[in-house]
Amino acid sequence: MSDAAAENTMRLLFALRTGGVRDKRVLEAMEAIDRGRFITGLFSARAYDDTPLPIACGQTISQPTVVGLMTQALQVTPRDKVLEVGTGSGYQAAILSKLARRVYTVDRHARLVREAGQIFDALGLANITAMTADGSHGLPEQAPFDRIIVTAAAEDPPGPLLAQLKIGGIMVVPVGQAEAVQTLIRVRRDERGFDYDEILPVRFVPLLEGLGRDG
Repeated sequence: MSDAAAENTMRLLFALRTGGVRDKRVLEAMEAIDRGRFITGLFSARAYDDTPLPIACGQTISQPTVVGLMTQALQVTPRDKVLEVGTGSGYQAAILSKLARRVYTVDRHARLVREAGQIFDALGLANITAMTADGSHGLPEQAPFDRIIVTAAAEDPPGPLLAQLKIGGIMVVPVGQAEAVQTLIRVRRDERGFDYDEILPVRFVPLLEGLGRDG
């Protein structure tokens, strides 16, 4: 690793710890995955800043601290099968791949899935399956999931996703109106139903039904 790369990594890890990311496995996963691989063009020079950045199809790559806090809240174990709704750049799925047994990630934009898949292949992340799909319906053919993470905001935790969560499973999802500050919610499922915890205020693009019109 070059001096500049090492400095960027240390700066990012400092921001994560300062922002409340303390889980050792999460920090190690985020250290192992170079955020710069997922940002190209005009904003590539800011890849290691603790800030969200625009990507293709009108989407964003989330602030690293938010990625870390969401991943930490998900409490992924090495045995888990994880569903991510909203592939975006692929950064979150790549981090999850270092923590889970298997990651399924879906996005309504075929271009994003295609470009993220190329990065996964280049990085040798063989335990990720990326596909174009309407994430609001989850992925019934692979359900149930130990963990579900949603990287777009819904007005309420989506019923199809709740139904695809295992007993004992955890889902992390931003909830609220798209134009307002939303709340990141952690949902735990047990034999009696669902328990909800509020984690922090966030701002995400809305969770939309249907597929994108990109190629």
